[in-house]
This record gives sequence, C-alpha cells and structure tokens, in this order.
Amino acid sequence: MSPVFPMLTVLSMFYYMCLRRRARTATRGEMNSRRAIESNTRALPINVEIVQYAKEVLDFSSHYGSENSMSYTMWNLAGIPNVYPSSGDFTQTAVFRTYGTWWDHCPSARLPFKRTPPTFCSQDYVELAFEEPVYPTAVHILETYHPGAVVRILACSANPYSQNPPAEVRWEILWSEAPTKVNGPQARQFTPCIKQINFPTNLIRLEVNSSLLDYYTELDAVVLHGVKERPVLSLKTSMIDMNDIDEDEDEEKYGCGMDTLNKQFSIVNLREWPTNGYFDKLPYELIQLILSHLTVPDLCRLAQTCKLLYQHCCDPLQYIHLSLQPYWARINDTSLEYLQTRCTLIQWLNLSWTGNRGAISVSGFSRFLKVCGSELVRLELSCGHFLNETCLEVITEMCPNLQELNLSSCDKIPPQAFNHIAKVGSLKRLILYRTKVEQTALLSILNFCSELQHLSLGSCVMIEDYDLIASMMGAKCKKLRSLDLWRCKNITESGIAELASGCQLLEELDLGWCPTLQSSTGCFTNLARKLPNLQKLFLTANRSVCDTDIEELAANCTHLRQLDILGTRMVSPASLRKLLESCKDLSLLDVSFCSQIDNRVVLELNANFPNVFIKKSFTQ
Repeated sequence: MSPVFPMLTVLSMFYYMCLRRRARTATRGEMNSRRAIESNTRALPINVEIVQYAKEVLDFSSHYGSENSMSYTMWNLAGIPNVYPSSGDFTQTAVFRTYGTWWDHCPSARLPFKRTPPTFCSQDYVELAFEEPVYPTAVHILETYHPGAVVRILACSANPYSQNPPAEVRWEILWSEAPTKVNGPQARQFTPCIKQINFPTNLIRLEVNSSLLDYYTELDAVVLHGVKERPVLSLKTSMIDMNDIDEDEDEEKYGCGMDTLNKQFSIVNLREWPTNGYFDKLPYELIQLILSHLTVPDLCRLAQTCKLLYQHCCDPLQYIHLSLQPYWARINDTSLEYLQTRCTLIQWLNLSWTGNRGAISVSGFSRFLKVCGSELVRLELSCGHFLNETCLEVITEMCPNLQELNLSSCDKIPPQAFNHIAKVGSLKRLILYRTKVEQTALLSILNFCSELQHLSLGSCVMIEDYDLIASMMGAKCKKLRSLDLWRCKNITESGIAELASGCQLLEELDLGWCPTLQSSTGCFTNLARKLPNLQKLFLTANRSVCDTDIEELAANCTHLRQLDILGTRMVSPASLRKLLESCKDLSLLDVSFCSQIDNRVVLELNANFPNVFIKKSFTQ
C-alpha cells in the first residue's frame, strides 16, 4: 500500500482535532459555527434523548426567601415551571439574596481578595439533582425576571442517589462566560451551547453573578437534555478519545484537574534546574512584587522553571492573602498539605465553597490550621459543609488573632458548636447567615466579643427571642456598625429600643421581612432619632411603614444612601419627596409593591432626582 494513505489519515485526524478544539472553546459569537461542526459529525449509535426537570435542590449559597416557606426560595427550582413564560416578580420562583453592586457599597462590604483569576466571577450557586444520569446534550434555564445572571454551568460525576460514593468526585464545566448585560427584564429560555463530557451526570450546578442586573434575577426551572449512552463520533479513524485530548487544554484554561493542581502545589516533581538567567540581577523585593500579580496556579507553574523562581514562588510572603474559592472543585486534603509550608504567615484565607462531598476532612482542615492559623486575621468558610464542632474548636484554639469569620450557609454545623466562637474575643466581623446558631451560644458570643463591628444573623431560624439578643447587643456591642436581622421572626419594638439606645454607631441595619415590627409602636421613629449615622436601612415587606417614619428619616438620617420599603401601603409620594430632598446621598430607593407609588410617580421622581435609582418591581 502506498505510504500516502496513512499520512492522509493522520492529517485528517489532526484537522478534525483542530476543528474539535475550536468548537469546544467557542465563544458566544462562534456558537453557530460550532453547531455546524457538530451537525456534520454524526453520532452513532443514535440515542433517544431524555428530557427531565430537576428532581431536587441539593445545595445553594443564598436565597431571598425564608427557611420555612417556599416563597422566593431555591427549592422552587425543583420540578416543572411555575411561572414561565410569564415575566415579572413572582413568589414561586428561585431568587438569590443580592443583585447589582449595592451590597459592595455599604458599611458591611468586605475587601475583595487579590489574585482571583479572571475566569472566575461567580457570586452564588445552586446544585440540582435529576432522576436519570445522562450525557448532557443541552441545558435549558427558564429565567422569568431580569435574566442574565448565570455565568457557569457545571456537571458532576457523582450520583447523589447512589449508595456507593465514588473515590473521586469530578466536576466538568459545560459552559462559562463573563457576566453580560441583558436588555429588559422579560422572561427567556436560556440555552447556552454546552460542551460534550465523557461521563454521565445527574448533578448540575449553576453559578451566577448578579452584579450587572438592575434587580433580583428570578429562575423558574432547569431542564436537562441528554442521552443514556455516550455518543461515539462516526469518524472511522477516531480510535482516540477526543475528550481526553482536550482535557489538558480545559484544565489549563479552567483549572479543573485535581491532580494537575496538586502536582503544581507539590515540591516532589522538581527536576534539574536550569540557570536563573537575568533574574539573579533583580532585587529580591522587585521579583516578589512582580509575582504578587500571578494567580495561584500560575505561581505554582512558575515555581517549576528555575531554582531562584522556585524560592520566590514558595516564599510565605506570597501567601499572606490566599483565596482558594475559585478552585473549590479541586481543593482537597492533599492540596492543603502541599500548601502548609507556604502559608505559615497567612493572614487572609478564603476556603468558601471548598471541601464538600468528602474533599476536605476534619483532620485535614485541623492539620492545616494548626500549622498556618497563628497569624490568621480573616477566615472565609461560606458553604463549608464539612465543618463540624471539632473544626470550630480548632479555629478558636489555633487562630488567636482572628478578627473576621464567615460561616454563611454552613448549615451542617450543630447548634452547640457555636459556643466555641465566644473564645475569640478579638472578633470584629461575624457572619452567621443561614446557620443553626441558637440563643444560648449567641448570647455567649455577644457577651465576650465586645469588639464586634459587623454581625449577620439573617435567616437564623433557631433563635427564640430576638429581643433578648438585641438587648445584649445594646449592652455589650457598642462598636457595632452593621447588623443583618433579615427574616428575623420575633423581634419587637422593645428589642429595637434597646438596640437603638446601645448601638448608636450603627450605619447599616437590615430589618427586611421582620413581621413583628409595627410602625404604630413608634419603633421606626425611635430608630431614626437614635441612629443619625444610618446609611442603609432595609424595612422590606413591612406593611406598616408610614409617612411619619419616612419624614423622621428625612429629618434625622441625612446620610442615608440605601432605603428599601418594598410592600408598604402607607407611604405617599409627598413623604418620599421630602426624603429625597433631605437625603442628598441617597442612591437606592426600593418602592416595589408600594400601592400609593405608581409608575407615574416613579417617572416623576426619576426626572427630579436623576442620581437616585428608584426600583419598582412588577408582576405581569
């Protein structure tokens, strides 16, 4: 046989691989060409496509709703659509806690971690389980209000309904894109072009970024299309798994390979070092400054180039601030072990979203903090479902200088474990949103942590008497600047009076969806008179807020920047004009579902006060 034919076969395979890579890394503008490539490549055998809605919501980082109801909660994503194709603000949808950048411009805002890779922009997530594991062919997301928040879709190799958990859990990115601005709040079916994966899945994760949205995004349902058998490409010479060919490329772009990341952390793979080139002539400090702009994986890759750069890349000064959240899918006990020698001086550590499904053990976390916890000032552990009482005990013992602790949505920590936090008397910020903290533990924390400046107790449903908690805050937490009591069910005017009298430095107060507060008791008037430094006040869904309360805010809280009075029937346009005239710094005003404030009034106020974003939600 002529040698030409094998050469043509090799060239054909190479050409096909190039097309395949281009198709799988297509941007939105290249999606049509990608569809053309895939449509010309027939899959054999032909499988019947399975279409299924989410069976269950397994996990999520936040939601607008209550822990004890279905309104505006992530649990609404399970099952068939409730609202679609209608547009508007509906309680039967899934809504995350924040939108826009408003939460980044208030007193409780936290400084961002540096070295966050540009490909990671996720702020929230939700994980959905489906009945049948399939090889995904499409994912449809039904968005019913202010669409455009979804930035990543991932698939997991683990079957949440299997009795035998796998030795290794693998996450694969099906689609990813930077946040985009969508014109208009109308409903849509979002169907991004997803890439093919080489394992079946019935666990899909959506990650969102709401920073460009004008209001809360609302999701109604997620539809997973897929086939039971893995599609086999019909190219005769396709003896090679094309997904495996692209794996290194995808890992390099998104960092999804656990082994790859751990090898980069490891010092075992050192080889014979080349010369250091001209780097020997640069000052040590200058090289350190240059390297401070690299992401963690890039820093680990650079360490493999020469001895000098290896020393620089392993210098603990490069790891003073370390965020591992962007790499949540790959961080495990081995990763933490490799990082120990580099993190002996670490002050800020972000382990949010990491360690779930057995990736980080209690012993692995404990070993890391025992070596690296002495200098820690800030510790972010949001959605860390591996955390238990032992972990909190280790934190309080090994981190004597800790000032900021974030346990948001760590809903697996048992109630009694929170007592340990009281040992950290230096705490200035404590976030307990959606945790099972109980009253006894919280009273102890407030009693011993008198330096607290920022406290979040949103959706903490196991606290029985918020008046007692507010009284303790007023007595012990004189430095408190921000307080989140979102969906606190039992605080009354008595607790508000104690709080306002004792915490007069408060600049931010969230009393959204607190139904036991009534304007007729004078509680809001008392707040306005006692807290002149207020910059943010949320009275969301309190039907009793009236003109008197708004006028008191206008007279006393002239530094006000954000005000939410959604849902009140008692506020008139005249009182709002007084507020807008007095509060020159006001930038956000939410008057959604305020029956006296119709669209005509909103247009008039917008014309007269163009620097204020006035929000007026609607239901179609």
